[in-house]
Amino acid sequence: QLSLGEKKAKNGTKPLQGHFSKSGDRCFQYVKEFKVDNPDQFEVGQEITVDMFNVGDYVDVIGYIKGRGFAGVIKRYGFGGGRMTHGGKAKRIPGSVGNSAWPSRVVKGRKLPGHYGNTRQTTKHLEIIDVRPEDNLILLKGPVPGASSNMVMINKSMF
Repeated sequence: QLSLGEKKAKNGTKPLQGHFSKSGDRCFQYVKEFKVDNPDQFEVGQEITVDMFNVGDYVDVIGYIKGRGFAGVIKRYGFGGGRMTHGGKAKRIPGSVGNSAWPSRVVKGRKLPGHYGNTRQTTKHLEIIDVRPEDNLILLKGPVPGASSNMVMINKSMF
């Protein structure tokens, strides 16, 4: 388990206080479990830094993209919309959605308005430009999913 975002122990719940008691009188905001090949190489309370990454390596970054709430088809899928002039009445709506007699329902998978964003996204094969261990920073070349304040998970690329 990796934990991040230290907070005062009194602000944590009782179960979390007991869980974190082995690592001292500290409590954390985020806890995430990872599979490892050899768990003996880690100790309870050990601090993990960016020293394991090297310049020129490639990584995969996993994060949650920005949530946009309930969105229409133009914002969600990039539909063109209807005509704006000459009496057009279908400006931002999706248009016809189903058939008449058969199958007399809306077919599954139809692109319609709905919840957009706040989904997990993986950006693969980003190059590490610079590693700054004194600041615990990694500089990447390419797009990182999510807002600038979001938490991301960085894995070494397989290829």
